[in-house]
Amino acid sequence: MKSFQKELVLKPHPRGYHLITKQILEQVPEIKDINIGWMQLFIKHTSASLTINENADPSVRTDFESHMNKLVPEDAPYYIHTYEGSDDMPAHIKASLMGASVQVPISNGRLNMGIWQGIYLCEHRNHGGSRRLVVTILGN
Repeated sequence: MKSFQKELVLKPHPRGYHLITKQILEQVPEIKDINIGWMQLFIKHTSASLTINENADPSVRTDFESHMNKLVPEDAPYYIHTYEGSDDMPAHIKASLMGASVQVPISNGRLNMGIWQGIYLCEHRNHGGSRRLVVTILGN
């Protein structure tokens, strides 16, 4: 069994939901060496998250942002952790709801995802900065 691990640094993205599948494939060519296996992505931050969803219609990304902002509003009077601005505590909650990692099967040197699926960076801060991902690949 082969194993591989690498840390990627993503450029800063504005708040919202951003497809990063292409960036990952460009930075992790080792996927091509795996016939059967899996790739795990883990984000090393508490105010951004990862998910897999619709990769074709950009309105999905807008709807994600709108819905999460209704679900977890800024400036709620019950927040105590407000030291870093009104988007800070909501970003932590959104990151926990969405999750810090995704796992994708690899088949014949390619990510084995549905035709309409893509990997998203979910940036929950207004100015989150660059984000670090740990990529771990296991397989044959």
